[in-house]
Amino acid sequence: MTNPLLLRLLRLCSPATLLACLSPCLAETWVITDSAHPVDLPADTQLIQLDRLDQLEVSFFQDLPADPAQAQAAFKEHMTADAAADIDRAHQDIVNAWSLGVSKIPAVVVDRQYVVYGDPNVARALTKIEHFRRASR
Repeated sequence: MTNPLLLRLLRLCSPATLLACLSPCLAETWVITDSAHPVDLPADTQLIQLDRLDQLEVSFFQDLPADPAQAQAAFKEHMTADAAADIDRAHQDIVNAWSLGVSKIPAVVVDRQYVVYGDPNVARALTKIEHFRRASR
Protein backbone atom coordinates (compact mmCIF):
# COMPACT_ATOMS: atom_id res chain seq x y z
CA MET A 1 0.00 0.00 0.00
CA THR A 2 1.35 3.41 -0.95
CA ASN A 3 1.61 6.07 1.70
CA PRO A 4 -0.97 8.84 0.93
CA LEU A 5 1.31 11.48 2.43
CA LEU A 6 4.10 10.43 0.09
CA LEU A 7 1.77 10.62 -2.91
CA ARG A 8 0.65 14.11 -1.92
CA LEU A 9 4.26 15.20 -1.47
CA LEU A 10 5.14 13.85 -4.91
CA ARG A 11 2.31 15.86 -6.49
CA LEU A 12 3.29 19.08 -4.70
CA CYS A 13 7.05 19.03 -5.20
CA SER A 14 8.92 19.88 -8.35
CA PRO A 15 11.32 17.29 -9.79
CA ALA A 16 14.25 19.49 -8.70
CA THR A 17 13.01 19.49 -5.10
CA LEU A 18 12.51 15.75 -5.17
CA LEU A 19 15.98 15.30 -6.63
CA ALA A 20 17.48 17.27 -3.77
CA CYS A 21 15.67 15.02 -1.29
CA LEU A 22 16.52 11.81 -3.11
CA SER A 23 20.16 12.54 -3.98
CA PRO A 24 21.56 10.89 -0.82
CA CYS A 25 19.77 7.67 -1.85
CA LEU A 26 21.46 7.62 -5.26
CA ALA A 27 25.07 6.53 -4.91
CA GLU A 28 26.48 7.03 -8.41
CA THR A 29 24.77 8.83 -11.28
CA TRP A 30 26.02 9.04 -14.84
CA VAL A 31 24.40 10.91 -17.70
CA ILE A 32 25.47 9.52 -21.06
CA THR A 33 24.79 11.70 -24.08
CA ASP A 34 26.46 13.61 -26.91
CA SER A 35 26.56 17.23 -28.03
CA ALA A 36 23.45 16.74 -30.20
CA HIS A 37 21.39 15.70 -27.14
CA PRO A 38 21.86 18.36 -24.43
CA VAL A 39 20.66 17.61 -20.90
CA ASP A 40 20.02 19.55 -17.70
CA LEU A 41 22.83 18.28 -15.48
CA PRO A 42 22.37 18.51 -11.70
CA ALA A 43 25.30 18.66 -9.30
CA ASP A 44 26.96 15.39 -8.24
CA THR A 45 26.27 13.83 -11.64
CA GLN A 46 28.99 12.58 -13.97
CA LEU A 47 28.56 13.60 -17.60
CA ILE A 48 29.75 11.13 -20.22
CA GLN A 49 29.70 12.88 -23.58
CA LEU A 50 30.28 10.24 -26.22
CA ASP A 51 31.49 12.63 -28.91
CA ARG A 52 33.95 14.42 -26.63
CA LEU A 53 36.91 12.48 -28.06
CA ASP A 54 35.98 13.59 -31.59
CA GLN A 55 35.74 17.19 -30.40
CA LEU A 56 39.16 16.99 -28.77
CA GLU A 57 40.74 15.48 -31.88
CA VAL A 58 39.29 18.22 -34.08
CA SER A 59 40.57 20.90 -31.72
CA PHE A 60 44.09 19.42 -31.78
CA PHE A 61 44.40 18.78 -35.51
CA GLN A 62 42.33 21.39 -37.33
CA ASP A 63 44.84 24.25 -37.26
CA LEU A 64 48.09 22.33 -37.68
CA PRO A 65 50.45 23.68 -40.35
CA ALA A 66 50.87 21.71 -43.57
CA ASP A 67 54.61 21.34 -43.00
CA PRO A 68 55.21 18.12 -40.99
CA ALA A 69 57.98 19.57 -38.80
CA GLN A 70 55.93 22.65 -37.96
CA ALA A 71 52.85 20.50 -37.34
CA GLN A 72 54.80 18.29 -34.95
CA ALA A 73 56.11 21.31 -33.03
CA ALA A 74 52.63 22.86 -32.84
CA PHE A 75 51.12 19.58 -31.69
CA LYS A 76 53.72 19.18 -28.93
CA GLU A 77 52.96 22.71 -27.77
CA HIS A 78 49.23 22.00 -27.52
CA MET A 79 49.53 18.49 -26.06
CA THR A 80 49.86 19.39 -22.39
CA ALA A 81 49.38 17.05 -19.45
CA ASP A 82 45.86 18.44 -19.04
CA ALA A 83 45.08 17.83 -22.71
CA ALA A 84 46.36 14.24 -22.45
CA ALA A 85 44.23 13.73 -19.32
CA ASP A 86 41.17 15.03 -21.22
CA ILE A 87 41.81 12.52 -24.01
CA ASP A 88 42.30 9.67 -21.52
CA ARG A 89 39.05 10.63 -19.78
CA ALA A 90 37.15 10.74 -23.08
CA HIS A 91 38.42 7.24 -23.93
CA GLN A 92 37.46 5.93 -20.49
CA ASP A 93 33.99 7.46 -20.76
CA ILE A 94 33.40 5.61 -24.04
CA VAL A 95 34.55 2.35 -22.45
CA ASN A 96 32.28 2.93 -19.44
CA ALA A 97 29.22 3.58 -21.61
CA TRP A 98 30.00 0.55 -23.78
CA SER A 99 30.49 -1.71 -20.73
CA LEU A 100 27.03 -0.75 -19.48
CA GLY A 101 25.46 -1.67 -22.80
CA VAL A 102 23.91 1.76 -23.28
CA SER A 103 21.79 1.56 -26.42
CA LYS A 104 20.22 5.01 -26.67
CA ILE A 105 21.05 8.55 -25.59
CA PRO A 106 20.51 10.45 -23.49
CA ALA A 107 20.74 7.79 -20.79
CA VAL A 108 20.61 8.38 -17.04
CA VAL A 109 22.31 5.54 -15.17
CA VAL A 110 22.24 5.06 -11.40
CA ASP A 111 24.53 2.65 -9.59
CA ARG A 112 25.42 1.09 -12.96
CA GLN A 113 22.19 -0.93 -12.93
CA TYR A 114 19.19 1.38 -13.30
CA VAL A 115 18.72 3.34 -16.53
CA VAL A 116 16.20 5.71 -18.08
CA TYR A 117 16.63 6.32 -21.81
CA GLY A 118 15.62 9.30 -23.89
CA ASP A 119 14.75 11.84 -21.18
CA PRO A 120 16.90 15.01 -21.25
CA ASN A 121 15.41 16.08 -17.90
CA VAL A 122 17.81 14.33 -15.53
CA ALA A 123 15.83 15.24 -12.40
CA ARG A 124 12.72 13.60 -13.86
CA ALA A 125 14.71 10.51 -14.90
CA LEU A 126 16.18 10.21 -11.40
CA THR A 127 12.70 10.48 -9.90
CA LYS A 128 11.54 7.63 -12.17
CA ILE A 129 14.48 5.49 -11.06
CA GLU A 130 13.84 6.21 -7.39
CA HIS A 131 10.14 5.30 -7.77
CA PHE A 132 11.14 2.02 -9.41
CA ARG A 133 13.68 1.27 -6.68
CA ARG A 134 11.14 1.93 -3.94
CA ALA A 135 8.47 -0.17 -5.67
CA SER A 136 10.83 -3.12 -6.05
CA ARG A 137 11.79 -3.25 -2.37
